[in-house]
Amino acid sequence: MAATPPAPPPAPSPAPCAFGRIALLLQGGGALGSYQTGVYQALHEAGLEPDVLAGISIGAVNAAIIAGNRVEDRLPRLRAFWDRITDRRLWPFAPDGDDLRRTRNIQSALATLTLGTPGFFRPNKVNPWLAPRGSADAIAFYDTAPLRATLEDLVDWALLDGPGGHPRLAVGAVNVMTGNFQYFDSARLALVPEHVMASGALPPGLPPVRIEGEWFWDGGLVSNTPLQYLLEDELDRRDALVFQVDLFPALGPLPRDMEEVLGREKDIRYSSRTRMNTDAYARLRRWQVRLKQALDRVPEALLTEEDRAMQARLARLPRLAILQMVYQAKAYEGQAKDYEFGPETMREHWQSGYEDTRRTLAREEWRALPPEDPGIVSHDIHRE
Repeated sequence: MAATPPAPPPAPSPAPCAFGRIALLLQGGGALGSYQTGVYQALHEAGLEPDVLAGISIGAVNAAIIAGNRVEDRLPRLRAFWDRITDRRLWPFAPDGDDLRRTRNIQSALATLTLGTPGFFRPNKVNPWLAPRGSADAIAFYDTAPLRATLEDLVDWALLDGPGGHPRLAVGAVNVMTGNFQYFDSARLALVPEHVMASGALPPGLPPVRIEGEWFWDGGLVSNTPLQYLLEDELDRRDALVFQVDLFPALGPLPRDMEEVLGREKDIRYSSRTRMNTDAYARLRRWQVRLKQALDRVPEALLTEEDRAMQARLARLPRLAILQMVYQAKAYEGQAKDYEFGPETMREHWQSGYEDTRRTLAREEWRALPPEDPGIVSHDIHRE
């Protein structure tokens, strides 16, 4: 059944012109990624199209579909992707009540484990435990050839063909051999399906992806959020309105049974810890402001070339307003929520992202530029 997004109410006003760019940061989280599509739909209807997209894992897939299409095609292509990978109905009806919904979700998650999911991944022909050592089947349970075909079908890669493309796209992955984290950025090179597939190659389920002789796994193994990459970006110094979409909350209740223990452990492991990153950036900004003030007091004749270069760099420090959108799991979802690719659950996630973003955009706090010191402010509006 096709995803049916909600009928849009009147859109809020666009972002203030004081922000020079809009960034959309998408965390990894498997099946939870349909929440991100609801967020994007609300932004799209409000005229808030991103200039910069960065993603990890499923966030990289969603970001590639957005960045790799014309504005009018982005939402239909996202719908097509999520319809395709959730095209498997196990129950003839949508159950009511937490117990029945949890039973449905468990059965759907088990179907993913045994059958894979359409247009995304399928089981290898040989069980890895029985496959010859060193063979492709021996290092993963699933084959991601269907994902490559899906990306070729839904993304116009010519739009991501190196510097000058718009919007800019960056996807993160981990080098299997070195353990180093790396971003593949369309501002620096032409992106291809393998870059996105590498960002989502979570072991031991999915196989590593080879790029220019190196092998890569899912970026979420090291960092499940692109926020730090944006904070350290030297290519674009404009003020930014940042929408960070997290699929695993750092905050959560004390678990009451083993199912909740497993779910809470996963939330903590993959949460983005936005507050830690923003606090560190604010501390760095305060030192930058102090250095700028100190250099301004030095007579011009005493400045070295290095001092002048630093002074020029500090003359205009970008300011960021970060709007956190954090998915709040339903009580019946359980620890398998990131690999339960049921169509009903997908629509629930989509609707949640849409409604959370609508509530956020209806507020006024996020519209103002933060002061130069600390230069960064974080809003977590929709949960207040």
